[in-house]
Amino acid sequence: MAGNFLADKDVCIVAYAETKIGRRTGKSAYELSAEVAAELYKKTKMGPSDFDGLTFSVPLSECANPFWSNYCSDYLGISPTWIQTSDMGGGSATGNVARASMALQSGMCEAVMLICSDAPSTQNRVNYGSYRNEFWEPTGIQGPPGAFGLLMNRYAEQYEMDYRGLGALAVAQRNGAVKNKIAYEPFRKKITIDDYLESRQISSPLRLLDSVMFCDGANGMVMMKTSRAKKLGFTNRVYPASYSEITNFNGANQTPDITEVGHSISGPDALKKAKLKPKDIDMIHPYDDFLIAVMLKLEQMGFCKRGQGSQFLRDTDIGPKGTLPINTGGGQIGCGQPGLAGGQLNLIEAVRQLMGEGGNRQVPSPRNAMVTGIGVIPYGRNWGASTAMILEN
Repeated sequence: MAGNFLADKDVCIVAYAETKIGRRTGKSAYELSAEVAAELYKKTKMGPSDFDGLTFSVPLSECANPFWSNYCSDYLGISPTWIQTSDMGGGSATGNVARASMALQSGMCEAVMLICSDAPSTQNRVNYGSYRNEFWEPTGIQGPPGAFGLLMNRYAEQYEMDYRGLGALAVAQRNGAVKNKIAYEPFRKKITIDDYLESRQISSPLRLLDSVMFCDGANGMVMMKTSRAKKLGFTNRVYPASYSEITNFNGANQTPDITEVGHSISGPDALKKAKLKPKDIDMIHPYDDFLIAVMLKLEQMGFCKRGQGSQFLRDTDIGPKGTLPINTGGGQIGCGQPGLAGGQLNLIEAVRQLMGEGGNRQVPSPRNAMVTGIGVIPYGRNWGASTAMILEN
Protein backbone atom coordinates (compact mmCIF):
# COMPACT_ATOMS: atom_id res chain seq x y z
CA MET A 1 0.00 0.00 0.00
CA ALA A 2 1.02 3.69 -0.17
CA GLY A 3 3.76 5.24 1.94
CA ASN A 4 3.34 6.95 5.30
CA PHE A 5 2.45 10.62 4.80
CA LEU A 6 2.27 11.03 8.60
CA ALA A 7 5.83 9.89 9.34
CA ASP A 8 7.20 13.40 10.03
CA LYS A 9 4.62 14.26 12.72
CA ASP A 10 4.17 17.64 11.09
CA VAL A 11 0.45 17.80 12.01
CA CYS A 12 -1.13 17.34 15.41
CA ILE A 13 -4.32 17.29 17.47
CA VAL A 14 -4.35 20.03 20.12
CA ALA A 15 -7.86 19.92 21.63
CA TYR A 16 -11.01 17.83 21.90
CA ALA A 17 -14.56 18.31 23.20
CA GLU A 18 -17.67 16.16 23.72
CA THR A 19 -21.30 16.53 24.68
CA LYS A 20 -23.10 14.34 27.16
CA ILE A 21 -24.64 11.33 25.42
CA GLY A 22 -28.42 11.13 25.78
CA ARG A 23 -31.55 9.49 24.43
CA ARG A 24 -34.28 11.47 22.67
CA THR A 25 -32.69 14.75 23.71
CA GLY A 26 -34.84 16.78 21.32
CA LYS A 27 -31.67 18.43 20.03
CA SER A 28 -30.62 18.48 16.39
CA ALA A 29 -27.19 17.63 15.00
CA TYR A 30 -26.78 21.37 14.38
CA GLU A 31 -27.33 22.23 18.04
CA LEU A 32 -25.04 19.46 19.23
CA SER A 33 -22.34 20.60 16.79
CA ALA A 34 -22.59 24.12 18.16
CA GLU A 35 -22.14 22.87 21.73
CA VAL A 36 -18.93 21.10 20.74
CA ALA A 37 -17.65 24.09 18.75
CA ALA A 38 -18.28 26.41 21.71
CA GLU A 39 -16.24 24.14 23.97
CA LEU A 40 -13.41 23.98 21.42
CA TYR A 41 -13.37 27.79 21.14
CA LYS A 42 -13.09 27.97 24.91
CA LYS A 43 -10.32 25.37 25.16
CA THR A 44 -8.19 26.79 22.34
CA LYS A 45 -8.94 30.49 22.89
CA MET A 46 -9.74 30.61 19.17
CA GLY A 47 -12.88 31.81 17.41
CA PRO A 48 -14.82 30.99 14.23
CA SER A 49 -12.63 33.25 12.11
CA ASP A 50 -9.52 31.32 13.19
CA PHE A 51 -10.69 28.13 11.49
CA ASP A 52 -10.35 27.71 7.74
CA GLY A 53 -10.77 23.93 7.65
CA LEU A 54 -13.80 21.88 8.65
CA THR A 55 -14.68 18.18 8.55
CA PHE A 56 -17.95 16.36 9.25
CA SER A 57 -19.34 12.87 9.32
CA VAL A 58 -22.78 12.37 7.77
CA PRO A 59 -25.43 12.23 10.54
CA LEU A 60 -28.27 9.73 10.34
CA SER A 61 -30.52 12.52 11.57
CA GLU A 62 -29.56 14.83 8.67
CA CYS A 63 -28.59 12.41 5.91
CA ALA A 64 -31.55 13.45 3.76
CA ASN A 65 -29.96 16.90 3.47
CA PRO A 66 -27.38 16.94 0.63
CA PHE A 67 -26.03 20.28 1.88
CA TRP A 68 -25.55 19.29 5.52
CA SER A 69 -21.95 20.51 5.72
CA ASN A 70 -22.79 23.85 4.07
CA TYR A 71 -25.65 24.55 6.43
CA CYS A 72 -23.71 23.45 9.50
CA SER A 73 -20.79 25.70 8.51
CA ASP A 74 -23.29 28.54 8.39
CA TYR A 75 -24.74 27.50 11.76
CA LEU A 76 -21.25 27.53 13.31
CA GLY A 77 -20.23 30.81 11.68
CA ILE A 78 -17.17 29.28 10.01
CA SER A 79 -16.12 30.09 6.42
CA PRO A 80 -13.75 27.25 5.52
CA THR A 81 -11.43 27.30 2.53
CA TRP A 82 -11.31 23.50 2.79
CA ILE A 83 -14.20 21.24 3.84
CA GLN A 84 -14.59 17.47 3.99
CA THR A 85 -17.70 15.40 4.65
CA SER A 86 -17.20 11.66 5.02
CA ASP A 87 -19.83 8.93 4.68
CA MET A 88 -17.75 5.98 5.91
CA GLY A 89 -19.91 5.62 9.01
CA GLY A 90 -17.76 4.68 12.00
CA GLY A 91 -14.66 5.02 9.80
CA SER A 92 -15.35 8.68 9.08
CA ALA A 93 -13.57 10.07 12.14
CA THR A 94 -10.20 8.43 11.55
CA GLY A 95 -10.60 9.03 7.82
CA ASN A 96 -11.21 12.72 8.42
CA VAL A 97 -8.10 13.01 10.59
CA ALA A 98 -6.08 11.56 7.71
CA ARG A 99 -7.68 13.86 5.15
CA ALA A 100 -7.33 16.91 7.39
CA SER A 101 -3.65 16.05 7.81
CA MET A 102 -3.18 16.09 4.04
CA ALA A 103 -5.07 19.37 3.72
CA LEU A 104 -2.85 20.96 6.36
CA GLN A 105 0.31 19.58 4.77
CA SER A 106 -0.69 20.90 1.34
CA GLY A 107 -1.47 24.39 2.65
CA MET A 108 -5.19 24.27 1.87
CA CYS A 109 -5.93 25.36 5.44
CA GLU A 110 -4.17 26.21 8.70
CA ALA A 111 -6.59 25.18 11.46
CA VAL A 112 -9.18 22.42 11.16
CA MET A 113 -12.19 21.70 13.35
CA LEU A 114 -13.30 18.08 13.07
CA ILE A 115 -16.98 17.70 14.00
CA CYS A 116 -19.00 14.51 14.37
CA SER A 117 -22.60 15.04 15.46
CA ASP A 118 -25.81 13.01 15.28
CA ALA A 119 -29.23 12.69 16.91
CA PRO A 120 -30.78 9.46 15.58
CA SER A 121 -32.77 8.74 18.74
CA THR A 122 -34.52 12.09 18.23
CA GLN A 123 -34.80 11.99 14.43
CA ASN A 124 -33.59 9.21 12.11
CA ARG A 125 -33.79 9.86 8.37
CA VAL A 126 -31.68 6.95 7.16
CA ASN A 127 -32.48 4.97 4.01
CA TYR A 128 -30.04 2.16 3.24
CA GLY A 129 -31.00 1.95 -0.42
CA SER A 130 -28.69 -0.15 -2.60
CA TYR A 131 -28.61 -3.01 -5.08
CA ARG A 132 -27.47 -5.31 -2.27
CA ASN A 133 -30.33 -4.28 0.01
CA GLU A 134 -32.93 -4.69 -2.70
CA PHE A 135 -31.83 -7.86 -4.46
CA TRP A 136 -29.34 -9.71 -2.25
CA GLU A 137 -30.47 -9.52 1.37
CA PRO A 138 -33.14 -12.03 2.42
CA THR A 139 -36.54 -10.80 3.54
CA GLY A 140 -36.64 -10.31 7.29
CA ILE A 141 -32.97 -9.55 7.95
CA GLN A 142 -33.10 -6.91 10.67
CA GLY A 143 -30.33 -4.45 9.89
CA PRO A 144 -26.96 -4.52 11.67
CA PRO A 145 -28.08 -6.77 14.59
CA GLY A 146 -29.33 -9.36 12.10
CA ALA A 147 -26.13 -9.23 10.05
CA PHE A 148 -23.87 -9.38 13.10
CA GLY A 149 -25.95 -12.22 14.57
CA LEU A 150 -25.32 -14.22 11.40
CA LEU A 151 -21.64 -13.28 11.54
CA MET A 152 -21.39 -14.46 15.16
CA ASN A 153 -23.18 -17.68 14.29
CA ARG A 154 -20.78 -18.36 11.42
CA TYR A 155 -17.75 -17.60 13.60
CA ALA A 156 -18.98 -19.94 16.35
CA GLU A 157 -19.42 -22.68 13.73
CA GLN A 158 -16.01 -22.08 12.17
CA TYR A 159 -14.00 -21.51 15.35
CA GLU A 160 -14.34 -21.97 19.09
CA MET A 161 -16.31 -19.21 20.86
CA ASP A 162 -16.05 -18.64 24.61
CA TYR A 163 -18.88 -16.24 25.40
CA ARG A 164 -17.35 -15.47 28.78
CA GLY A 165 -14.57 -13.75 26.83
CA LEU A 166 -17.08 -11.44 25.17
CA GLY A 167 -18.64 -10.99 28.60
CA ALA A 168 -15.28 -9.88 30.00
CA LEU A 169 -15.10 -7.24 27.26
CA ALA A 170 -18.65 -6.07 28.02
CA VAL A 171 -17.76 -5.75 31.72
CA ALA A 172 -14.50 -3.89 31.05
CA GLN A 173 -16.17 -1.38 28.75
CA ARG A 174 -19.03 -0.82 31.17
CA ASN A 175 -16.47 -0.18 33.93
CA GLY A 176 -15.02 2.54 31.70
CA ALA A 177 -18.47 4.05 31.15
CA VAL A 178 -19.11 4.14 34.91
CA LYS A 179 -16.07 6.44 35.17
CA ASN A 180 -17.01 8.52 32.11
CA LYS A 181 -19.16 11.56 32.84
CA ILE A 182 -20.37 11.85 29.22
CA ALA A 183 -21.79 8.30 29.13
CA TYR A 184 -25.55 7.79 28.82
CA GLU A 185 -26.57 8.01 32.47
CA PRO A 186 -28.53 4.71 32.74
CA PHE A 187 -25.38 2.90 31.51
CA ARG A 188 -23.23 4.21 34.36
CA LYS A 189 -23.91 1.07 36.38
CA LYS A 190 -21.61 -1.92 36.63
CA ILE A 191 -22.50 -5.27 35.10
CA THR A 192 -21.11 -8.78 35.55
CA ILE A 193 -20.22 -11.53 33.11
CA ASP A 194 -23.35 -13.35 34.27
CA ASP A 195 -25.41 -10.26 33.41
CA TYR A 196 -23.97 -10.46 29.91
CA LEU A 197 -24.64 -14.19 29.55
CA GLU A 198 -28.19 -13.82 30.84
CA SER A 199 -29.11 -10.82 28.67
CA ARG A 200 -31.74 -11.66 26.10
CA GLN A 201 -30.79 -12.73 22.61
CA ILE A 202 -31.89 -10.32 19.91
CA SER A 203 -30.40 -12.11 16.88
CA SER A 204 -29.10 -15.49 17.98
CA PRO A 205 -26.45 -15.77 19.30
CA LEU A 206 -26.15 -11.95 19.54
CA ARG A 207 -27.23 -10.69 22.95
CA LEU A 208 -28.56 -7.34 24.08
CA LEU A 209 -25.29 -6.60 25.88
CA ASP A 210 -23.33 -7.36 22.69
CA SER A 211 -24.92 -4.34 21.07
CA VAL A 212 -24.92 -0.56 20.97
CA MET A 213 -27.90 1.67 21.67
CA PHE A 214 -28.66 4.60 19.37
CA CYS A 215 -28.31 7.89 21.27
CA ASP A 216 -27.73 11.59 20.53
CA GLY A 217 -24.38 13.32 20.93
CA ALA A 218 -21.47 15.13 19.34
CA ASN A 219 -17.72 15.41 19.61
CA GLY A 220 -14.95 17.38 17.98
CA MET A 221 -11.23 18.03 17.76
CA VAL A 222 -8.84 20.73 16.55
CA MET A 223 -5.87 20.02 14.29
CA MET A 224 -3.10 22.19 12.89
CA LYS A 225 0.47 21.94 11.71
CA THR A 226 2.90 21.15 14.51
CA SER A 227 4.95 24.28 13.82
CA ARG A 228 1.87 26.47 14.27
CA ALA A 229 0.78 24.62 17.39
CA LYS A 230 4.16 25.32 18.97
CA LYS A 231 3.93 29.03 18.08
CA LEU A 232 0.45 29.24 19.64
CA GLY A 233 1.64 27.56 22.84
CA PHE A 234 -0.15 24.20 22.56
CA THR A 235 2.18 22.01 24.60
CA ASN A 236 -0.07 18.95 24.92
CA ARG A 237 -0.11 17.54 21.40
CA VAL A 238 -1.10 14.19 19.92
CA TYR A 239 0.28 13.13 16.55
CA PRO A 240 -1.39 10.92 13.95
CA ALA A 241 1.55 8.61 13.19
CA SER A 242 0.06 6.35 10.50
CA TYR A 243 -3.21 5.56 8.77
CA SER A 244 -4.66 2.90 6.51
CA GLU A 245 -8.11 2.14 5.11
CA ILE A 246 -9.84 -0.25 2.75
CA THR A 247 -13.44 -0.17 1.53
CA ASN A 248 -15.41 -3.03 -0.02
CA PHE A 249 -12.85 -5.59 1.14
CA ASN A 250 -13.08 -8.83 -0.84
CA GLY A 251 -15.74 -7.16 -2.98
CA ALA A 252 -15.07 -9.26 -6.08
CA ASN A 253 -15.88 -12.47 -4.18
CA GLN A 254 -19.61 -13.18 -4.10
CA THR A 255 -19.25 -15.82 -1.36
CA PRO A 256 -16.38 -14.63 0.86
CA ASP A 257 -15.42 -15.90 4.29
CA ILE A 258 -17.48 -13.41 6.29
CA THR A 259 -15.27 -13.88 9.36
CA GLU A 260 -12.38 -12.24 7.47
CA VAL A 261 -12.46 -8.45 7.70
CA GLY A 262 -10.80 -5.50 6.01
CA HIS A 263 -8.75 -4.83 9.12
CA SER A 264 -6.68 -7.85 8.13
CA ILE A 265 -5.30 -5.40 5.54
CA SER A 266 -5.58 -1.94 7.12
CA GLY A 267 -4.49 -2.96 10.64
CA PRO A 268 -1.14 -4.55 9.75
CA ASP A 269 -0.54 -1.79 7.19
CA ALA A 270 -1.02 0.97 9.80
CA LEU A 271 1.31 -0.88 12.19
CA LYS A 272 3.94 -1.34 9.49
CA LYS A 273 3.83 2.33 8.52
CA ALA A 274 4.36 3.33 12.16
CA LYS A 275 7.18 0.75 12.47
CA LEU A 276 5.32 -1.01 15.27
CA LYS A 277 4.11 -4.52 16.06
CA PRO A 278 0.98 -5.45 18.04
CA LYS A 279 3.13 -6.04 21.15
CA ASP A 280 4.31 -2.41 20.96
CA ILE A 281 0.79 -0.96 21.23
CA ASP A 282 0.06 0.53 24.66
CA MET A 283 -3.74 0.62 24.26
CA ILE A 284 -6.34 0.01 21.60
CA HIS A 285 -9.60 1.86 21.00
CA PRO A 286 -11.47 -0.21 18.39
CA TYR A 287 -14.82 0.73 16.92
CA ASP A 288 -17.35 -1.30 18.89
CA ASP A 289 -20.84 -1.33 17.45
CA PHE A 290 -20.92 -5.01 18.49
CA LEU A 291 -18.51 -6.89 20.74
CA ILE A 292 -17.60 -9.44 18.10
CA ALA A 293 -16.34 -6.59 15.90
CA VAL A 294 -13.72 -5.80 18.54
CA MET A 295 -12.79 -9.47 18.85
CA LEU A 296 -12.39 -10.00 15.10
CA LYS A 297 -10.14 -6.96 14.78
CA LEU A 298 -7.90 -8.15 17.62
CA GLU A 299 -7.47 -11.44 15.78
CA GLN A 300 -6.89 -10.08 12.32
CA MET A 301 -4.64 -7.19 13.29
CA GLY A 302 -2.30 -9.65 15.03
CA PHE A 303 -3.02 -9.26 18.75
CA CYS A 304 -3.97 -12.94 18.92
CA LYS A 305 -4.42 -15.85 16.51
CA ARG A 306 -7.55 -16.28 14.43
CA GLY A 307 -10.16 -18.29 16.24
CA GLN A 308 -8.68 -17.41 19.65
CA GLY A 309 -10.16 -13.95 20.18
CA SER A 310 -12.68 -14.88 22.87
CA GLN A 311 -10.06 -16.79 24.86
CA PHE A 312 -7.68 -13.83 24.50
CA LEU A 313 -10.31 -11.47 25.92
CA ARG A 314 -11.05 -13.90 28.75
CA ASP A 315 -7.40 -14.30 29.75
CA THR A 316 -6.04 -10.76 29.18
CA ASP A 317 -6.30 -7.80 31.56
CA ILE A 318 -7.96 -5.21 29.30
CA GLY A 319 -8.62 -2.56 31.96
CA PRO A 320 -6.76 0.78 32.12
CA LYS A 321 -3.94 -0.70 34.24
CA GLY A 322 -3.84 -3.97 32.28
CA THR A 323 -1.54 -5.43 29.67
CA LEU A 324 -3.74 -4.24 26.77
CA PRO A 325 -6.25 -1.55 27.76
CA ILE A 326 -9.28 -1.61 25.43
CA ASN A 327 -11.81 1.23 25.06
CA THR A 328 -11.01 2.69 28.46
CA GLY A 329 -13.81 5.27 28.26
CA GLY A 330 -16.48 2.62 27.80
CA GLY A 331 -16.68 2.71 24.02
CA GLN A 332 -20.01 2.99 22.27
CA ILE A 333 -21.41 -0.15 23.87
CA GLY A 334 -20.61 1.20 27.33
CA CYS A 335 -21.50 4.86 26.77
CA GLY A 336 -24.21 4.71 24.11
CA GLN A 337 -23.67 5.24 20.39
CA PRO A 338 -24.20 8.85 19.29
CA GLY A 339 -25.21 7.68 15.82
CA LEU A 340 -22.55 8.19 13.18
CA ALA A 341 -20.64 10.46 15.57
CA GLY A 342 -19.68 7.25 17.36
CA GLY A 343 -16.46 6.76 15.43
CA GLN A 344 -14.92 9.82 17.05
CA LEU A 345 -15.95 8.76 20.57
CA ASN A 346 -13.20 6.16 20.86
CA LEU A 347 -10.75 8.31 18.91
CA ILE A 348 -11.14 11.13 21.43
CA GLU A 349 -10.67 8.70 24.32
CA ALA A 350 -7.33 7.73 22.78
CA VAL A 351 -6.37 11.42 22.47
CA ARG A 352 -7.45 12.06 26.07
CA GLN A 353 -5.32 9.20 27.34
CA LEU A 354 -2.27 10.30 25.35
CA MET A 355 -2.68 13.81 26.76
CA GLY A 356 -2.69 12.31 30.27
CA GLU A 357 -6.22 13.53 30.97
CA GLY A 358 -7.91 10.17 31.63
CA GLY A 359 -8.47 10.87 35.33
CA ASN A 360 -9.50 7.80 37.31
CA ARG A 361 -9.28 5.63 34.21
CA GLN A 362 -5.87 6.89 33.03
CA VAL A 363 -3.57 4.37 31.37
CA PRO A 364 -0.09 4.68 32.96
CA SER A 365 2.29 6.64 30.70
CA PRO A 366 1.00 5.60 27.28
CA ARG A 367 3.21 6.38 24.29
CA ASN A 368 0.81 5.32 21.55
CA ALA A 369 -2.71 4.12 20.78
CA MET A 370 -4.38 2.24 17.96
CA VAL A 371 -7.83 3.37 16.84
CA THR A 372 -10.11 1.68 14.30
CA GLY A 373 -13.30 2.45 12.42
CA ILE A 374 -16.00 0.39 10.70
CA GLY A 375 -18.49 1.50 8.08
CA VAL A 376 -21.64 -0.49 7.22
CA ILE A 377 -22.29 -4.23 7.64
CA PRO A 378 -23.88 -5.85 4.58
CA TYR A 379 -25.48 -9.28 4.57
CA GLY A 380 -23.28 -12.05 3.18
CA ARG A 381 -20.05 -10.08 3.42
CA ASN A 382 -18.06 -8.43 6.14
CA TRP A 383 -18.21 -4.71 6.88
CA GLY A 384 -17.74 -2.15 4.14
CA ALA A 385 -15.06 0.29 5.39
CA SER A 386 -12.14 -0.72 7.62
CA THR A 387 -9.88 2.05 8.95
CA ALA A 388 -6.89 1.92 11.30
CA MET A 389 -4.83 4.73 12.79
CA ILE A 390 -1.86 4.94 15.14
CA LEU A 391 -1.60 7.97 17.43
CA GLU A 392 1.50 8.96 19.40
CA ASN A 393 2.38 11.67 21.91
